[in-house]
Amino acid sequence: MQPAARPVDTVGSEYGFGKRGARGLLVLLGLALGLCALLLVGGAASGVAQLPAGFTQARVATGLESPTTMEFAPDGRRIFVAEQAGKLRVVKAGKLLATPALDLSGRIDATGERGLLGIAFDPDFSRNGYVYLYYTMKATATEPVHNRVVRFTSSGDRLLPDSGRLILRLDNLSSQTNHNGGAIHFGQDGKLYVAVGENANPDNAQSLSNLLGKMLRINKDGTIPRDNPYFANDNVVGKNKAIWARGLRNPYSFAVQPGTGRIHINDVGANTWEEINRGAKGANYGWPREEGPESKPAFTQPIFAYQHEGSPNTTGCAITGGAFYNPRNVQFPAGYVGDYFFADFCGGWIRRYDSATDTASGFATGLERPVDLKVSRGGALFYLDRGNGEVWRIQHPG
Repeated sequence: MQPAARPVDTVGSEYGFGKRGARGLLVLLGLALGLCALLLVGGAASGVAQLPAGFTQARVATGLESPTTMEFAPDGRRIFVAEQAGKLRVVKAGKLLATPALDLSGRIDATGERGLLGIAFDPDFSRNGYVYLYYTMKATATEPVHNRVVRFTSSGDRLLPDSGRLILRLDNLSSQTNHNGGAIHFGQDGKLYVAVGENANPDNAQSLSNLLGKMLRINKDGTIPRDNPYFANDNVVGKNKAIWARGLRNPYSFAVQPGTGRIHINDVGANTWEEINRGAKGANYGWPREEGPESKPAFTQPIFAYQHEGSPNTTGCAITGGAFYNPRNVQFPAGYVGDYFFADFCGGWIRRYDSATDTASGFATGLERPVDLKVSRGGALFYLDRGNGEVWRIQHPG
């Protein structure tokens, strides 16, 4: 395998990581921060990304500190952006609001790849106002450092700091600060999916005795669905019944396709391969026993993988963003509908995978440390630039 009348999107204009790749993502991301101090908001791009003919780009917001992920609020008019150290920022009306939605910096351990790493909005957000966050809780006198998922209640552009409810406490972490995963999204089935890294201990990924190196599936109140693959397995106990799939190394990002519910999991690789895996109940993606496109029948093979060596436009070292192009309003050419956009942090590019042809093709190059991708309901592609602390929008005005 080798990795193509439209409304103009108004979000952001009207409303506005570690060592190289496998060895650690966010430390490398942090080294890149501060290379640029651009202070423009909502301005046109100045060669930041090279795009196909007919596409345009604009800076939506700047001034972010070590951003890790972003998510559209269900109203489509705001983008919530996580900063690694613990602030949840809001982009609204074409600017970054001065006051964070929430500041957890006093609670969060942001060493290495730890920090505030995941955001999800409740499917019933318009009624309950719930927002879910994945972050690394600092060690205390009574509790070791660990990752957790906590639910907060929103009020306007803020999350109420005293509203936090623990939904899922993950395993205690070792002294290794990398491979935390952190992406969280609701599936089409209404369940919360949680991507967890193996904490730099490869054996964790195959074990059914911990939650590390796994894709988890839980009810939104933190209970475990009875149809999870290991729920009825007497050898899998307690919260480990939340395991939905295993054999992952550092699933830093994943995406759920609107309409179909299909899940693509991006797994940051070791020294050779980056993977896109199709999410499946009970799947075992093989880490550390295999990596990349191998043929062991016991393991689920990636639908697409790319190497670390070769052309800089098709290789990289850390797959860090993914988004399906299935917006409510389509503005890209018809051939893009259903494609899966993915980005590489080191390569500074965005490519798109077409499942119908099982091929990937180039889309954008010249990005500065992309860490997340999102498609707005208006049909634009947004990317989060960690190198400059910015959010950018790509459109096809047609």
